[in-house]
Amino acid sequence: MVDLWEKKFVWIFFLILVFSYSYGQNKSINDLRKEKEKTSQEIDYINHLLKETDQNAKTSISRLTILEQKIHLQEKLISNINNELGYLDSTIARTTQNIDSLNTDLILIRNRYAGMIRYARRNQNQNNQLVFLLSADDFNQAYKRFAYLKQYADYRRTQAEEITALKEKLNELVVSLNKRKADKEQLLSSRVSQSEKYAKQKAEQKEYFAALQKKDKELKKKLENQQKIALKLEKEIEKSIAEEARKAAAKTSKVPGAKPSPELKILSDDFSKNKGKLPWPLQRGLITDHFGEHPDLVLKHVVRKNSGIDFTTESGAKARAVFKGEVTKVLAIPGGNWAIILRHGSYLTVYSNLASVSVQAGQKVDTKQELGTIFTDREDDNKTVLKFQLWFENNKQDPEQWISM
Repeated sequence: MVDLWEKKFVWIFFLILVFSYSYGQNKSINDLRKEKEKTSQEIDYINHLLKETDQNAKTSISRLTILEQKIHLQEKLISNINNELGYLDSTIARTTQNIDSLNTDLILIRNRYAGMIRYARRNQNQNNQLVFLLSADDFNQAYKRFAYLKQYADYRRTQAEEITALKEKLNELVVSLNKRKADKEQLLSSRVSQSEKYAKQKAEQKEYFAALQKKDKELKKKLENQQKIALKLEKEIEKSIAEEARKAAAKTSKVPGAKPSPELKILSDDFSKNKGKLPWPLQRGLITDHFGEHPDLVLKHVVRKNSGIDFTTESGAKARAVFKGEVTKVLAIPGGNWAIILRHGSYLTVYSNLASVSVQAGQKVDTKQELGTIFTDREDDNKTVLKFQLWFENNKQDPEQWISM
C-alpha cells in the first residue's frame, strides 16, 4: 500500500509540473501575441499616415521618414513572429514528449490492471472470500482479512480511475498539440507574407532615397528655412524664461529672505517625479525626428539639430498638455505658425507648429487638456507635425526621456 501512495504522489506531482509549464508557456505566447498585435496596429497607423500625404509627392522627406519607421516596425513584426515560432516549437516538442511519457505509463497501468482482472476471474467464486473470512482464527484476524479485501477492491478502483485520468490527459495533450501545429503553419505562412512586404518596402525606400538625392538644393533650402524658424522659437523661449526670472527676482528682492512660493515648488517636484511617465502631447502619432544633433537622412555632411522631438500625426489632430500647469505665453512664429509655452514649476513644455490655439496666457490647464489644432501643410505633402520641447529652467531636455514610451 505504501507503494500505491508513493505512485499517486509522483503522478500528482507530475501533473502539477505539466500544468505549470503549460501556464508559463501560454503566458509567454500571449505576451508575444499582444506585442505582435500592437506592432501590426502601428503599421496600420503608418499606412494611414502615408495615405494622407499627397500621392503625387512620392519623393518627400516626410514620406521617407515615415517609411523608415514602417520598415523598422516590419522588422520588429517579423522578429515577433520568429519568437512566437520558437515558443511553439518548444511547446510542440515538450507536448510530444509528455504524450510519449503518458502513453508509456498508460500501457504499464493497463497491463497491471489486466493482470488483476485475470487473477480475479480465476478466483471469482464469492464463496472464496467468505471462506477466507470465516476461516480466521479469531475476530481480530477476521477484521484484518476484511480490511485487506476492502483495500484490494479500492486499489482496483484506483487503478481504473488512473487509467481514465491518463486517457483524458492524453486526449487534452493531443488536442493541444494539434492546435499548436495549426498555429505554427499559420505563422509560417504569415512570415512569408510579411517578408515579401518587407522586401517591397526596402525597394521602395531605395527608390525614394535615390529620387531625393536629385533634389539636393531644394532640400537644403527647406532645411535652412526650418532651422531659422526653430531659432526664432528658441529665442522666444529664452526670452520668456528671462522675463519670468526678472519678475521672480523683483518680487523676492522686496522681501528679505523670501523664497519661491510653495505652490511653485510642489508643482515642480511633481513634474520631476513623473520622468518617463508623462503622456504624449497628442493622442496618437509617430516620432519622426529626435532630440539633439544627428545626420540628415538624405543630405551628405549635413547635421540636423532639434531642440525637442517631432510627432507626425493625422490631419485635424490636437496638441494636449503633458502635465498640469499655466500658460506662460501664446505666440505666433513667422513661418512657424502658433506656439504655446506652459510652465510646470521650474519646467517648461513647448508645443509649436499649431494652426490654431484654444488657450490664452495666464490660463491654468490640466493634464491632457487640448491646447490647439496641429498645422497641416498642404504645400508639403499634407504632413501634420507637432514640434514638442521640454526645458528645465534654461536647459533643454530630451523629451523622450520624459514621456511614456
